[in-house]
Amino acid sequence: MAKNWDQVSSRWTRFSRDVKKKWGDLTDNEIMEVNGRRGNLAEKIQAQYEITLEEANQQIDAWLAKLRG
Repeated sequence: MAKNWDQVSSRWTRFSRDVKKKWGDLTDNEIMEVNGRRGNLAEKIQAQYEITLEEANQQIDAWLAKLRG
């Protein structure tokens, strides 16, 4: 699977399905708007789940680690 964010970004269409499974409250349009940009994903998660940006980035890190697993 993905080794780093660059691989997720370059294959965003494929990974967007996994993002939808993990953060199901994000709309399809929001996920499309992210377009593989990690910062945008963190901001969308922060806004949708009303958490800090740091928490959103921690969730992304944990998700990415599972993809590597």
